[in-house]
Amino acid sequence: MSSTDLTPAPGTPDAGAPVPAEAVAPLMRGIAVLRRLTEAGGTSSLSGLERSTGLARSTVDRIVATLERMGYVRLDRRDAVLAPRLMELGNAYLAALRLPRLLDGRADALADELDESVSLAVADRDGIRFIHQATRRRAMSLSFRIGDLLPAERTAPGPLFATEWSEQDWARWRERRAADPEDRGFPALPPAERPTADGEFGERAREADERGWALDDQLIEPGLVALSMPVRDHGSGRIACVVSVVSHTSRHTADSLRETLLPRLRETVRAMEGDLRAGPRVATAVPPAAPSGLAVWTGASKQELGREFVESLARGLTVLTSFGEGRAELTLTEVARATGLARATARRALITLEHLGYVTAHGRTFALTPRVLGLGFPPLSRTTLPQIAAPYLAELAGRLHDSASLAVLAGDEIQYTARVATSRIMSVNITVGTRLPAYATSLGRVMLADLSPAERPSPAVPQLTPRTITDPSSLTAVLDHVRQDGYALVDEELEEGLRSIAVPVRDRTGTVVAAVNVAMHSSRRTPEQCVAEVLPQLRTTVDAIEADLRVAGRFTRVPAS
Repeated sequence: MSSTDLTPAPGTPDAGAPVPAEAVAPLMRGIAVLRRLTEAGGTSSLSGLERSTGLARSTVDRIVATLERMGYVRLDRRDAVLAPRLMELGNAYLAALRLPRLLDGRADALADELDESVSLAVADRDGIRFIHQATRRRAMSLSFRIGDLLPAERTAPGPLFATEWSEQDWARWRERRAADPEDRGFPALPPAERPTADGEFGERAREADERGWALDDQLIEPGLVALSMPVRDHGSGRIACVVSVVSHTSRHTADSLRETLLPRLRETVRAMEGDLRAGPRVATAVPPAAPSGLAVWTGASKQELGREFVESLARGLTVLTSFGEGRAELTLTEVARATGLARATARRALITLEHLGYVTAHGRTFALTPRVLGLGFPPLSRTTLPQIAAPYLAELAGRLHDSASLAVLAGDEIQYTARVATSRIMSVNITVGTRLPAYATSLGRVMLADLSPAERPSPAVPQLTPRTITDPSSLTAVLDHVRQDGYALVDEELEEGLRSIAVPVRDRTGTVVAAVNVAMHSSRRTPEQCVAEVLPQLRTTVDAIEADLRVAGRFTRVPAS
């Protein structure tokens, strides 16, 4: 293992510091693998991880096996792929921070009003890290993601945060720039063509302190301009986060962005600061959750997988999830209680995480840092529902040897967004993007059933087969039964010989956003067999999809298609 895998990345509070004697080496190695996967965009071959981390291949295999067991990574042939459940680590930080919940509505409203991208960012050492993005969809649009880290000197928020830097912070900034003048350590943005001079950034920070706002005039890349203002905490007066309006020179110059939008940005910042004042300055203490049964689970996993399961890695990562809303700062005892770990085990994990810069200590309490978002959150924050569903559909189709599909409702039609077909001689021939009438499909019926009668479209209902239900009152009665039963079975109504069964997919609010079905030739199974044999497996699959959707959708929008 190379020495760089046992030390924090440049710019962390303890960069260059010796590894604490009590640090958990397997936890450090596992985090190194997650960092490399994140930097690779969420997918890497196992051999690629071996090269990029400097770890032995056997070590990489054991780490990936452990992360797969935790649901944080899945294996696609010989590639390791980040899984949505990993976002629970970043969710813990964002929930503890509270700012996204308090302010993202105003950021979204400002983006809609101005028709420009709006972001929220927090300070992360001598950089900035995004905690919310309201992005406009254009040919030339903002590509940054929640969790992306940028160097302070190449951004609009950076000079504002620098107004609060200590001499030690400025020294750390100069050290980082000397070691990485082209910003190669920031994979979210292109390398710097011309390093920023020390005096130049210092002057921008001084101007930002005087004006109360800052501009980015194409510092990141040609054409990108941004205007930023700080949102200050009422109690301390310090910057809680920075809100930025981001545009392109085809729409605004930096000066016109300021002249046109600064008054409206000021109004939003005042409202955001009011929201912070209205909320509790310190979140009401919420006792840590009851012990998670982690020790029992890791013990069972170790017994099943043997040396392929790295117990200390699983326990260490779970320590991060003990934090959350109302649990921004925890003592060692509270962390141990929440995870079910022994105090000594929790203490070693916290020491390791503090050394790596993911946890900070304040007296007897610990808190997460923004760097936790760097563990998979950026590539996963753009995950779509079809991407979440795809591996589960493949498993379902493989078990049943029949096609499995995901679809969304589009007016009075359904549109297929993900599909896994079988290789049978006689199979259902449908591709992603295909549209079919909702009323005559199992997928459509479970989605229509979630709508109130007034919300349901009233399409013409042609007789597609002799068995197609076309009478409006009969259709209404069928949908009422589907709503009550939680599934729909359509038998040769769309096409003779075609039988399918579907269940709805619900988001965090309980709203039906899509549906999953299994389709087959009617000779394969009777309707009764579909209910007895297919429906339980279909529901198990949807439960897994919904679990990932709840994690992925807690602080990001998950597109349904």
